[in-house]
Amino acid sequence: MQVILLERIPKLGQMGDIVDVAPGYARNYLIPQGKAIRATKEAIAEFEQRRKELEARNLELRKEAEAVAERLRGQSVTVIRQASDTGHLYGSVTPRDIVAAFAEVGVTLDRRQVRLERTIKTLGVHEVTIVLHPEVEVPVSVNVARSEEEAEVQASAAGLLEKPEEAPLAAEGAGEEAAAASAPGEEVRTGEA
Repeated sequence: MQVILLERIPKLGQMGDIVDVAPGYARNYLIPQGKAIRATKEAIAEFEQRRKELEARNLELRKEAEAVAERLRGQSVTVIRQASDTGHLYGSVTPRDIVAAFAEVGVTLDRRQVRLERTIKTLGVHEVTIVLHPEVEVPVSVNVARSEEEAEVQASAAGLLEKPEEAPLAAEGAGEEAAAASAPGEEVRTGEA
C-alpha cells in the first residue's frame, strides 16, 4: 500500500515521501496516528497544497522539542528496584518506570517517547534515548539501584568512567607516592621503562 508521510519516520522516509508499506502497518499505525495518509491522486494534490502549513507546524514542534532536549541533556534519574546478590533485577525496568522517575523530578514524558535498545535487567547506570520529535533525540542516564546510597555510589563510579583521561594521572601519582614511601635502597617499579 502506498502512503504519503506527514512526518519523518525513521527507516522509512521524510515528510512528503510516497512509500510502499505493508497494508496492516498503514491501517493500524501510520494512518490512525496521523503520520501518513493513503496515496491517492486527490490526497497527493491536497498534500501539495498543505505542504507549507505542515512544514511550518513541523518546524514549530521541532523547536519546542529542542528546547525540552536542552533541559533533558545530561539528566539522570534513579530507579530503585530489588535485585539478587549478582545484580540481576527481579523483573525489569520498563519505559513506564522511567517516565515515572522523570515525573518525580518534574519532567513530563510519554512512555512512547522512551526508546530502550534492550531491556534493563541489571543494576547500574544505563543510557536511554528519549525521542521528543522524529528529528530530536536526547540521551539520558537511568541509574538502577537497590537503595539511594547504592545509587550515589554508582553515579560517582559512572562519573569516573566518563573521564578516563584523569584516571592515568591518578595512577601515576599513586606510583610516585609509593616510590617516595619505600625504604631507601629499595627499588620500586612504577610501570615506566
